[in-house]
Amino acid sequence: MSLAAWSRADWLTARRARVWGWLLLGVTAAIAIGWVAASRGGLDPTGKPLGTDFTSFWTASKLALGGTSQLAYDVAAHHAQQTALIGRDTGYAAFFYPPIFLLICLPLASLPYLASLAVWLTGTGALYWRMARAWLGPRFSNASGAMPILAFPAVLTNIGHGQNGFLSAALFGGGALWLQRRPILAGVCLGALAYKPHLGIMIPIALAIAGRWKTFAAAGAAALALAAASYGLFGLETWRAFLADSGLARSALEQGLVGDAKMQSAFAAVRLWGGGLGVAYWVQALAAAAAAAGLVWLRRRAPNSGAEGPAMIVAALLASPFLLDYDLVILAAPLAWMLREGAAKGFLSWEKVLLLAAFVLPAVSRTIAADAKLPLAPFVMAALFVAVLRRGAGEGAPRAVATP
Repeated sequence: MSLAAWSRADWLTARRARVWGWLLLGVTAAIAIGWVAASRGGLDPTGKPLGTDFTSFWTASKLALGGTSQLAYDVAAHHAQQTALIGRDTGYAAFFYPPIFLLICLPLASLPYLASLAVWLTGTGALYWRMARAWLGPRFSNASGAMPILAFPAVLTNIGHGQNGFLSAALFGGGALWLQRRPILAGVCLGALAYKPHLGIMIPIALAIAGRWKTFAAAGAAALALAAASYGLFGLETWRAFLADSGLARSALEQGLVGDAKMQSAFAAVRLWGGGLGVAYWVQALAAAAAAAGLVWLRRRAPNSGAEGPAMIVAALLASPFLLDYDLVILAAPLAWMLREGAAKGFLSWEKVLLLAAFVLPAVSRTIAADAKLPLAPFVMAALFVAVLRRGAGEGAPRAVATP
């Protein structure tokens, strides 16, 4: 197949995309059901607890409800709670989050572990669902519109880890969606991402570049309000414990304790290829600077473009050195926007192939990075960022395509 044929991707018709998507959704559902069915006593077939990382959230809640929230940042005490929960030592799931996230986690241990996990994934999943449906728009309001939201491989990854990717995606996507129509609410959503501050590095920069000062102020106020609430509820000692423990998160990043293949950032790509810490930090800084430059270009080329929100989201992911594969669920909003725009106006060259690559990325990125030492994620996200900027600036002549 020629390069021109790949750029057009005429083989990727709407009908084929739907068929492949439904097949993927069926396989995903079968894997999830089979995995749970094969579990015994709350442990999956590998001997890990169902919702592995959720053990961190649940036991942090247990400590906080017991009046010892500061111990969520004491590795020994937190690990002991996880061992007591599971009945044996299955490894440690760290709690790197600021006390703001303890506000969200606080009620989790009021339910038994598995019930709490189900409520967590259902509740945050519903927020993700509503956000993605809003980005897709009425054109995808039927069952076929639901398919890409649920079949997105990052959904299964997030469910398997019991993680907070659905919540992050909902806050990012909601904030980006409401930038123009409801700037204060957008700021509240973006400010609430202070519970995961490494993902919000680019947010204040993006808002300043766009001149969205109402949203900037609202985001700052929301973050401060959440910090104040966590201080009022948990006290200064918990914040001190978090700051004292923050070096562990840095060690996890720099020493590859989480695994460079699991990470999706430019930093991790350099480390996976054997690069030193200094080189990795410089490359990550260049990625963040390039993302900021792209936002400046979009602002000058097409002020108040519909691409502003999606571009901010992808830029935020490119800027973060600490990015796991379950965090890729956040890409749902920019992918939904690209699909909606392409279906309505025609796809530009390479867009369909890029959408396909970004869609399947969460399913293959960790495996390919681990087995082939090929970190796909930063390159695919960079290409997606360029595509969002290009469409937002109105470059290229759209081609007529079949309606999905």
